[in-house]
Amino acid sequence: MTDSRLLQSAPAPLLTLMDLVVDIPGRGDGAPLNLDIRAGQCWGILGPNGAGKSTLLHTLAGLRPPRRGTIRLQGQPLGQLPRRRIARLLGMVFQDHQDGFPATVLETALIGRHPYLRPWEMESAEDHQAALKALRQVDLAGMETRLIATLSGGERQRLAIATALTQDPRIFLLDEPTNHLDLHHQVAVLDIVRRAVAEGRSAVLTLHDVNLAARYCDHLLLMYPGDEACWGTTREMLVPNALERLYGQALVTGEVEGMPVFFPRTR
Repeated sequence: MTDSRLLQSAPAPLLTLMDLVVDIPGRGDGAPLNLDIRAGQCWGILGPNGAGKSTLLHTLAGLRPPRRGTIRLQGQPLGQLPRRRIARLLGMVFQDHQDGFPATVLETALIGRHPYLRPWEMESAEDHQAALKALRQVDLAGMETRLIATLSGGERQRLAIATALTQDPRIFLLDEPTNHLDLHHQVAVLDIVRRAVAEGRSAVLTLHDVNLAARYCDHLLLMYPGDEACWGTTREMLVPNALERLYGQALVTGEVEGMPVFFPRTR
């Protein structure tokens, strides 16, 4: 029998997926996803190119409709919520960035405060402080007046992370957040995500590095190319046979500092 005290103490899900099937053109219905994402959890999405990882994140953000199923954000159907409320709760970082207009680093970080502003309202001193703090977190302090067109790919990616931090959402949706980043900044960015999760937020991120997923994620969703998916705790999902089938690649496995490590087996 389930202890009612455990049910009462479990935090309500921030994001719930109910029989969710993402809409990928040219593909049949995949396995429906049924899972809860709670405060204090970091979910990693692993899978080969074309498995639908980015499409899933865009669907969770409400940027494209699912083929079928339901997404609930704090218990309410995502499609029925005003965009402003969604933007206060969900922060999305895209895999690539297309900047249509010239802007400075600080102006771009301040975009994260827009969900909290009335039409034509200017950012407050507190908004500026939030943006400056986020820029310091991602090692962009001192670059506030730089035009974003002059940034390297890695600097632009860190700015996208800073914009999401300035937004201060409950849930971070991060599509390959380590894209373009050197090793130091990969670790630094994922450390920032881990601290945010420890403070009661949640994160869902796509990754190609299984070892980073093992170190930073407590739950994993594996998306197979044949419209199959499975999910669970990181310990449950990081099984060599499952990962080899996921990527179609033989692996060498080991352990470093008590953490599993995986490397491609070469001839």
